[in-house]
Amino acid sequence: MSSYSVFAQYYDSLTQNVEYRKWADYLLELLKQLGHDPGLTVDLACGTGSLTLELFRRGVDIYGVDASVEMLSEAKAKSAEAGADILFLRQKMQSLDLYGTVDTAICTLDSLNHLHSREEVQKTFDRVSLFLNPGGWFLFDMNTPYKHEKVLGDNTFVYDMEEVYCVWQNRYSPLDHRVDIQLDFFQREKEAYFRSTESFFELAYPAEEIAEMLKGAGFGKFSLYEGLTFAPPGKESQRITYAAQKIL
Repeated sequence: MSSYSVFAQYYDSLTQNVEYRKWADYLLELLKQLGHDPGLTVDLACGTGSLTLELFRRGVDIYGVDASVEMLSEAKAKSAEAGADILFLRQKMQSLDLYGTVDTAICTLDSLNHLHSREEVQKTFDRVSLFLNPGGWFLFDMNTPYKHEKVLGDNTFVYDMEEVYCVWQNRYSPLDHRVDIQLDFFQREKEAYFRSTESFFELAYPAEEIAEMLKGAGFGKFSLYEGLTFAPPGKESQRITYAAQKIL
């Protein structure tokens, strides 16, 4: 898996369209509708910590986990600048090893799609279940096979920003709903441009397959939603939010 060493520098700029405040409000409202107090919460694949910080500002007792030291460095600097004392741990989701149990786990922005296989997704569910208190909830979202085929596909996207020029190229494989992604960053220094490249891929799974994996990890109750809504997903849903409760 990529360390996102270059990507981390420009992650916030490339995700300016992500409304972290809206995400934080949505997750808290969803937990409210589920009748669950967030309690001690872990933010898996927290990246540069934007959502972690938003939830912290809303009074959630939260800490972040990510596999990338570069992402965590950005997260720590961001939280320090905001005067927020947030713990960040460097760990992979699929080998999660926390100090104790938590009441809530979250994993957003299709981070689970970045795992390299179905086995790694199952391992992640197993590890989350292990460290989740009985009755606790795991909230996460994933891109759908529909989005991988119809939206990401073999398309190319260009981001022309003040600090960097980025070309995002996709290659879609229908066999396993895989999208291979290459990011080319062109950084200007005086009269020259320097190119850096990051490559990774995403895998998508039918909702029924995700449900079976959750059951296998000890989650006995779960709900599915269309993106950042409280409506059920449809055939053309691009993102599904899952709420799974560990068996009491």
